[in-house]
Amino acid sequence: MQIALLGYGKMGKTIEKLAIERGHQIILTVDKGQNDFDISKADVAIDFSIPDAAVNNIITCLRNNVPVISGTTGWLEHYDEMVDLCNQKDGAFIYASNFSLGVNIFFELNTQLAKMMKQLSQYNVSMEEIHHTQKLDAPSGTAISLAEGIIENSNYTDWVLDAEEDEKIPIKAVRTPDVPGTHTVSYTSHVDTIDIKHTAHNRQGFALGAIIAAEWIIGKKGVFSMKDVLNIA
Repeated sequence: MQIALLGYGKMGKTIEKLAIERGHQIILTVDKGQNDFDISKADVAIDFSIPDAAVNNIITCLRNNVPVISGTTGWLEHYDEMVDLCNQKDGAFIYASNFSLGVNIFFELNTQLAKMMKQLSQYNVSMEEIHHTQKLDAPSGTAISLAEGIIENSNYTDWVLDAEEDEKIPIKAVRTPDVPGTHTVSYTSHVDTIDIKHTAHNRQGFALGAIIAAEWIIGKKGVFSMKDVLNIA
C-alpha cells in the first residue's frame, strides 16, 4: 500500500516504522500546521493528528476518494457529519478511539461485565485513565468508549470527568510523563471491588492495529469499526 500519514508525531513515526517493516510505502507525511497537501496518490490515509486538524483531514480524504483510518480523539462532535460525508462520497472510513487489538478485546470484556453487573445495585462503577502529559484531550477517547459501553448496558445515563454525580460514571483522568495509556474500570461495593484493567506498554499496539485496519479497508466502501476489522460479533 501507499500510505499517507496525517500527523507525524510519535505515533505517526511508529506507524511509519511498522508499515515499512510490513512492506508498505509512506508517500506523504503531514505535520502540524500543514493544511495544503495532495492526498490523491495514496491508497489509504492514517490520521493521528490533533483534534483541530482531524476533521479537515478526514474531509480531504473523503473528497479525494482515499479511504481514511482515524485514531485522533477530541473531535467527535463532528463524527455524524463525517459519516454523512462518507456515505455521500461512497467512501471508506474507520474511526476508533483505540486501535490496539488488546483494547478492542477489553471493550468487549467491559460490555459483558456491564451486562452482568446491571442488576447488582450494591456496586458503583468508576473509571480511571492515565496518559502521557502530551495528550490534549481528557478523558481519553478510549475512556469515553468504555463509558458508552457501560451506559448502553446499565442504568447509568452519562459520564462525568473528575467529579461524582448521581447516575453518571465518574472518570478520573491522570496525566503523567511517559505513560502510553492505562484504563481501569472498577465496580465497588462495601464488601469488595471488581477491577478490569488494560495497560499499554508502548505505542506499537496502537500503531499495528491502525495498519491492520488500513490493510483491511482497501477495496471496501462504507463506515466501519474495529469490530468489523477483527470480526468481533
